[in-house]
Amino acid sequence: MIKRKQQGIMIMELMIGLLIGLLTTLAITVVLSVSEGQRRATMAGEDAQVSGALALHALQRDIRHAGYGFAANPAGLGCPINGQAVSGVAPPTVLAPVVITNGANGLPDIVQVFSSSKRGVAVPVFVTENHGPALTTFTVRSSFSVAANDWLVAIPEVWAATTNECAFFKATSVNSTAGVPWTVINHADLTAYSPAAGYPAKSFLVNLGPTVAFRTYSISANNVLQVTDFPSAAANDVFPEIVNLQAFYGKDTDGNGVIDTYDNTTPTTAAGWRQILGVRVALVARSTQYEKETVTAAGNVEWDVGTAISIAGTANCTSGSGGQCLQIKVDHLTDWQHYRYKVFDTLIPLRNVLWNS
Repeated sequence: MIKRKQQGIMIMELMIGLLIGLLTTLAITVVLSVSEGQRRATMAGEDAQVSGALALHALQRDIRHAGYGFAANPAGLGCPINGQAVSGVAPPTVLAPVVITNGANGLPDIVQVFSSSKRGVAVPVFVTENHGPALTTFTVRSSFSVAANDWLVAIPEVWAATTNECAFFKATSVNSTAGVPWTVINHADLTAYSPAAGYPAKSFLVNLGPTVAFRTYSISANNVLQVTDFPSAAANDVFPEIVNLQAFYGKDTDGNGVIDTYDNTTPTTAAGWRQILGVRVALVARSTQYEKETVTAAGNVEWDVGTAISIAGTANCTSGSGGQCLQIKVDHLTDWQHYRYKVFDTLIPLRNVLWNS
């Protein structure tokens, strides 16, 4: 038998082995790093998807209900409101389902939604006797659905958009007498809120219920969609990473019952408010993931509004969809190039206006 001399690993073999191990570790690290980055981007995108979808749903829910209780009599739409403050907060300034305040230079809009909170039926109540500005009772044909502590708005038969002629007040009690075709609604003195002529017969009252459903949607400096519920003056954070909100009135200008134009010009007359059949809204949600590299090159994101109805300011979409796009500003944000964005949009019909048009 030939005995072989035992030999160890040479230094060269050891170095080659270490090099292979290091290269393998490097490859695994790169793969894990890329995979983790993609996972974070995906998770951040899902967060933006959920936040944007829920924010849009909240707006849809409130705008669909807008105008309940007073759109049943379109003659009062747009009447400027003056009246009693609640907990130190002034009431809404105009009797309208939705009011859009346009943000300057592409900054986020503010959307106010107004409706009655009355459960069951909320219908206008017609005034049957002249109501002087210093009186504390309204004589009406029927008090159907009106109860003590309900908030009401008194609307003259003829009103002017230049003065606050619609009074916001609370019913302190309601007195009905069997066999008598009228009812008396008692309230505090409206001298400070009524027009000089008071409210003559054929004026009417709209019932807002025991609490006023008046909600304001806005976007904070911290990129959070906020909601303010009257009479509170404090805004509540509801959905994070909502960076822009744009809204348009959908108007039927030719009276055929179909929206034919979109704009953000707020009407000043009842006839103008009756033209508004819906609201078109777009929200821009931002991912929560800060990317080291630049992932957004343009300072605006595109809102594809289609081609059915032209909107001022649209241009051909760069995506090649064939539609018309509006540009929504995002370059007002810090480090805007290092985040990803998604646009959520919808057309919301004003059901209470449509049903009573």
